[in-house]
Amino acid sequence: MKERRVSPLGKILDVIMQEIPSQLGAILRVDGKNRIVEKEVQPVLVATEKKLRADIIRNVLENEHPLILSDQSLGVSVNILCLPLVENGKSIGGIYLSRGDVEGVYSNRDIEVLAAFAQPVNHILRRGSNIKESPPAIGPNSSCLVGKSQDFFRVLHFIECVKNNNVPVFISGESGTGKEVVARTIHNSGSRKERKFIAVNCGAIPDHLLESELFGYARGAFTGAVKEKPGLIEEANHGTFFFDEIGDLSPHLQAKLLRVIQEKEIRRIGENRMRLVDARFISATNKDIEEEVCKGRFREDLYYRLNIVSVSLSPLRKRREDILSLVNYLIEKYCCELKRERVYFSPGALQLILSYSWPGNVRELQNEIQRCLILCGEDNLIREEYLSKKIRQKNKETFVHLYDYFHAKAEFEKRFLNEALARSDYNRTRTAEEIGLSRQGLFKLMKKHGLQVNRKNECV
Repeated sequence: MKERRVSPLGKILDVIMQEIPSQLGAILRVDGKNRIVEKEVQPVLVATEKKLRADIIRNVLENEHPLILSDQSLGVSVNILCLPLVENGKSIGGIYLSRGDVEGVYSNRDIEVLAAFAQPVNHILRRGSNIKESPPAIGPNSSCLVGKSQDFFRVLHFIECVKNNNVPVFISGESGTGKEVVARTIHNSGSRKERKFIAVNCGAIPDHLLESELFGYARGAFTGAVKEKPGLIEEANHGTFFFDEIGDLSPHLQAKLLRVIQEKEIRRIGENRMRLVDARFISATNKDIEEEVCKGRFREDLYYRLNIVSVSLSPLRKRREDILSLVNYLIEKYCCELKRERVYFSPGALQLILSYSWPGNVRELQNEIQRCLILCGEDNLIREEYLSKKIRQKNKETFVHLYDYFHAKAEFEKRFLNEALARSDYNRTRTAEEIGLSRQGLFKLMKKHGLQVNRKNECV
């Protein structure tokens, strides 16, 4: 009998299944739409391929993080572990394992074993397909304007509308929401992208120094001015000037800035000569600027000059759909900077990350991921113990199953049946008719969820 020729992926899968006892294993390659185009399955039986859970695989590839699942939805306990294979910021495949109750639920240690095989498997998948070696799509200097929420697309639409106009733009939002990222994106995607983008934080520089930084000075204008120096606004000529935290600008500089915007000219300190400046101005603040105007702390005429078109950035807690996209982007970015392999969050750690309120917004998320990458050392898995204490302790019990689709589905079914039975006074025949099931179908669901109608007509 001719011996079966084992492919390189098959050999790796054999080793994986020896290290992690499983009844079914598969290594998958997918196309740009996460459709399976190649697979290595063990054991090599056509029937086993039908047991691959496409919904699980799709979820893992979209989230770009591993999933551990104990699924009892079909009346048979099946434990599943799936790890995405990520290359240059996108999923190119996955490793899938499943087993029954005897071997038990998979663990974080099993994820770590799979993660150790990710690089050689990626190499084989890339070599056997038209995927080319290329620089990462995400680099150290790329912009973290990523997401999928309605708020995110609202901001994208705003950027598209204003990018090629020269009118001033005003951006408001809490600290850490990405106001400078939006300003840079407007500049980098617009007609001024070949010229300079100059940013100044108005609250970070003392007032007497800020004036000379903004407007420049002539030689001998003050002690220490041994040569003339152009101001930063001049440097932004034909480009973009970004005033970050403009609400902290002093009344004196507010008056000077108003003239620059109105007349398109500046005068260096110690000079009488006016210099024309063609700069696009973008301003941002985390303050309630209209309240500042009402209290006389910010000039009303300057506010209306700066606020011709405006956009408000929502805090991260109000656009939770964007957290996972940001997590994946930042992991790719910092792994690229650190020149290390792709790192994953464990399922438990990821649930805590997704459930945390992030009062410091995107900046806090950036800091947390950088911190985790440092603390996890050479590990390819960021476990719960690597997270900050405030994140570990925040609603851990409440959110354990928040992102487990099958648990959520089971909870919905159980609650739905309880409510339907209560509406029909716990008459099972009437309940089955009302919700469109046969009596046998209703009994099966009740048995699945452990529901019984007792003598007091209560469903438990």
